[in-house]
This record gives sequence, C-alpha cells and structure tokens, in this order.
Amino acid sequence: MTFVQVIDCKTSRIDELNRVMDSWAEATKGKRTATHAIMGQDRADASHVVEIVEFPSYEEAMKNSHLPETNRIFEEMVALCDVAPTFTDLDVVRDEQLNKDAVRRFFEEVVNAGNLDAADALCTAGYREHDPSLSSYDIGLEQAKRENAEIMRAFEPQVVIESMVAEGDHVCVRFSHKGRHVAAYQGIEATNRDIAGTGHCTFRCEGGKLAESWWNLDDLGLMQQLGVMEG
Repeated sequence: MTFVQVIDCKTSRIDELNRVMDSWAEATKGKRTATHAIMGQDRADASHVVEIVEFPSYEEAMKNSHLPETNRIFEEMVALCDVAPTFTDLDVVRDEQLNKDAVRRFFEEVVNAGNLDAADALCTAGYREHDPSLSSYDIGLEQAKRENAEIMRAFEPQVVIESMVAEGDHVCVRFSHKGRHVAAYQGIEATNRDIAGTGHCTFRCEGGKLAESWWNLDDLGLMQQLGVMEG
C-alpha cells in the first residue's frame, strides 16, 4: 500500500531549507526509497512550509528513515525550523491518478512493448483476468500471460488509449488497436493481413497495482478481417 508522510514546519529560512533538501537528494541518490516529493509554501503565511513525500509502502519508508544521511538531514532541518516540525503518516486508501498511471503503463510496457513479464510488477499476486476470448472467463496472471502470448505473437498489436475514466479503485479504458496477422492464431495460419479494431477494459486496482480486469473486444470483426468469416 502506498504510504505518504506529510512534514509540517514553520521557518523563516526557506532558502536554507531548500539547500538542505537538495543536499539530502544528492547524498541519498541511488539509496532513497521515496518515489515522489514536493514542498509547498502557505500563501497566507510564507513561513509555513509543508513537504509531502511518497513511498511505495510504509516498510520502504522505514528503510529510507534508517539511512544515516536521512537522520543527519533531519537534524539540520529541525535546526532551521522556528518550532519542532510535525509529521503525519498516511496510508493511501484512494489514488485515482496512481491507478490511471498503472493502467497506462500496462498498455505501454506490456502490450505495445510486447513484454508480458512487465505485468509481474504492475499486477498484484492475486490478479484475475476476465476475457471471453480466452480459455476461461476467470484466470490468474501466469495463465493470462501464457494465453495472451499467442495474441502478441500473432498480431504484434499496438494500442492507443482513446479515453480513460477513474472512479474509486476502478479505471475504465476505451482503446483502439492495430496489428498484422504474422503468426498462427487459434489454428489460423498467418494471413499477413492488417487488422484493426476497438475495445474496452475495466481494471480494478489495489495499492496502485492491477488486481482484476474485464475485457471486451470485437472478436467477430477480427475473424471477418482475417477472411475466415463473412462480413
């Protein structure tokens, strides 16, 4: 689960604080586990500064806090504050942008790049895929990778996300796709025909990863384009 730490402090030495944070970034390069950090200054009170740091999980944040460089920078930061800073630790229970980013990466890294193994890092261990074109309407990640490998080899598809809507832990995607039939698919030898179509998929996310998906594509239209069914 994504973890966020909010550091709230009052200081009249903003420039010095910025230099300390730059020093921390340089000293922990390649070691820090933070994935994103921003600093904001209160419009109503220029001495009020808030830093928000994001980590993949609470455990990763603890690894970061145990770095010797982090402890040294913390002491320097406290010395620059007018009063002791306060810390708020947050488990992220909803992040629609994070979910959309995971879905976008799935299409870019898994489908368009043809790297099915990239799904291991993007999907949960208990991922379930629902697709009427596969052997079962409810399969796990490893089986989904094996069965989708035939589709990837046969058509080398390229997908364009036409629209994406996120609500709660669900992301719905409308996409178009193109490819060419260059290898056998479901017993149909390569025809070298260009294929194109559209589809929809709804993903359910957990902690910024894909936990479940429901796919709908025009399989009848595909067979017609391959010339094995009449239009």
